[in-house]
Amino acid sequence: AGTTITLPAATGTGNRYRFVVGTTLTGDGIIQVANATDIIQGALALSTDIAGVTISAGTSDDTITMNGTTKGGLIGSFIEIVDIAAGVFVCTGALVSSGTEADPFSAAVS
Repeated sequence: AGTTITLPAATGTGNRYRFVVGTTLTGDGIIQVANATDIIQGALALSTDIAGVTISAGTSDDTITMNGTTKGGLIGSFIEIVDIAAGVFVCTGALVSSGTEADPFSAAVS
């Protein structure tokens, strides 16, 4: 099943958070910031096959959602998030998906 993980507030500590999907999600796996001012920057590779796509976070995105299909979350998906500055996380990773790839980023924390 899915789960929601809330990161601590971004303060520039350099702390790294690595999330690895060990079994395919059957519900939404959500990684979100702690408050409405923090954002997530960076990009994630998302692929159902060798080609795939790379999707970049928008300027106000604060949430990553893997749904076990088009947004990643199949076994082997991983995301690393680093607290790089006050209010800013950066992410990298590779999401294994099925079907047509879809954007896992959103601005959902208010």
